[in-house]
Amino acid sequence: MSEDDDRPCPSDLTVTAAKPRNCCFNPFNSAVHGGAVAGADQVLENVLENVLCFLTDRHDRNAASLVSKSWYRAEALTRSEVFIGNCYAVLPGRVTARFKRVTSVVIKGKPRFADFSLLPLGWGAHFSPWGIVLGESYHGLEKLYLKRMSLSDDDLALLARCFPSFKELVLVCCEGFGTSGLAIVARDCRQIRVLNLIESDVADDEVDWISYFPENKTCLESLSFDCVECPIDFEALERLVIRSPSLKRLMLNRFVSITQMYRLMVQAPQLTNLGTGSFGNSLVNDDPDPDYASAFAACKSIVCLSGFREIAPEYLPAIYPVCGNLTSLNFSFASNINTEQFKTVISRCHKLQVLLVFDSVCDEGLEAVAATCKDLREIRVFPIEAREDADAPVSEVGLLAISEGCRKLRSILYFCQRMTNAAVIAMSKNCPDLVVFRLCIMGRHLPDHVTGEPMDEGFGAIVKNCKKLTRLAVSGLLTDKAFSYIGQYGKLVRTLSVAFAGNSDLALKYVLEGCPKLQKLEIRDCPFGDLALRSGLHHYYNMRFLLLSYCRVTPQGCQEIARQLPRLVVEVFSRGDEERSETGEHVNTLYMYRSLDGPRADVPSFVQIL
Repeated sequence: MSEDDDRPCPSDLTVTAAKPRNCCFNPFNSAVHGGAVAGADQVLENVLENVLCFLTDRHDRNAASLVSKSWYRAEALTRSEVFIGNCYAVLPGRVTARFKRVTSVVIKGKPRFADFSLLPLGWGAHFSPWGIVLGESYHGLEKLYLKRMSLSDDDLALLARCFPSFKELVLVCCEGFGTSGLAIVARDCRQIRVLNLIESDVADDEVDWISYFPENKTCLESLSFDCVECPIDFEALERLVIRSPSLKRLMLNRFVSITQMYRLMVQAPQLTNLGTGSFGNSLVNDDPDPDYASAFAACKSIVCLSGFREIAPEYLPAIYPVCGNLTSLNFSFASNINTEQFKTVISRCHKLQVLLVFDSVCDEGLEAVAATCKDLREIRVFPIEAREDADAPVSEVGLLAISEGCRKLRSILYFCQRMTNAAVIAMSKNCPDLVVFRLCIMGRHLPDHVTGEPMDEGFGAIVKNCKKLTRLAVSGLLTDKAFSYIGQYGKLVRTLSVAFAGNSDLALKYVLEGCPKLQKLEIRDCPFGDLALRSGLHHYYNMRFLLLSYCRVTPQGCQEIARQLPRLVVEVFSRGDEERSETGEHVNTLYMYRSLDGPRADVPSFVQIL
């Protein structure tokens, strides 16, 4: 059940009998006619089932399920993948009652702003209620993807016990489990093909989980544990790689040295995605270095390269042999690469489509990207020092270069300390196919550093000229005028992030009344109050969530929203290191989301549901 639906299916709320269509009711021959109609309906549903099997996009399936009750039933019977955008938007039992033949489940827990410490510890998003119900209903489950969920070792044991055909487990930004749980998955999920741990917090239980994989040949295709902050048994890992001939993706943690990585590459030349782990000299003896470049040259299929933790830049030439084939390069852990070292690598990456890099490469490094990577689709430039007073080494110069050299760009995340409207306007014209534009000017209320004007015209040009834009993050000195542009032109915007911007309630009113596709709205430290909040009454049921943090919304205003929209869950809370406002004048954080089943049962003491 996708929480991206614009509205719930009527049968989610009421249960009514389906009426036969295109027939005349005859009370004297109801049995005959009823049988004929039932047969016709059954034929129609059989045809629909065969057709809907080819419909894979969840948004298309959601639309199909709203056509009629026959389509609704047929769509439910043929859906094998379920997407839950908010674990509290629907009860697990409602999902399993509707969809009987599911083999793949995606569940998202905490909203994105949890990554920035805007959500208190212990807020929720526990997987256990979902795990119990899924374990009882979906014995054929093969794939599970969890994001920002809290799960325990017992939950992992339940997966291994209840799903005999389990093949893929992906945990992104999850917490609560440790190496003991991973050992159970490794030991008992004999058909596991994908085990990816991405930016998750894994407790060190001093259990050598890698050695728990079966000693016979495995089905592993992807193993990612670069976020696991504890040593592993390298000998066990090497044996695992040797007996996993289908392994294509391997992401190592920082406890795997470059020499050990070399040994793994020799055993797995079929790799296409490699996370290098530590990329510096960790040898404790005087043995000469292996020929790392030859190992990379032998892995002719590598197209995605990441890792580079604790990097020694003098080892960078080792990756030159694969640079020409790379489509993705992630340097987001390589903070000590300077401009010249970066240029020697990027000048060889002519096929690159995705690049993640620190701002230590400077504007000159981004100019090298623009000169080389003509097929670039996504770039993210992170700050080494994420402080408002930091002297960021990238600026409008780098942004302008990227826009002029990388005309196929679809997505950009760009942290900087200074920017101009002219550079942003140029990007809107040079890269009109942008889908994601996130510009983070780290200082508060910073204007165009050349003209001193607000950044209104720059962001206005983005929403006006980039017709496919669905995600936008704004920053810098912005007046209500910028938000009027967003409301006027941002008709496809689904996710909007705002901080330290706007003059009045009118700014938020423009957005809520002008962006019909808006799903996720994150706002902090803006002068928006109750009037702005009320302007979205018509739209909140269509949104996945709304966050207002450190704005000017009052408890009374929040209560009014809860009263008028009873199927909207309205939560009010403060962060764990703060006390609730004693005066009650403004709420610290307001989090609202739609739910088919009302408020959640696991509300912590610091959360008040209105």
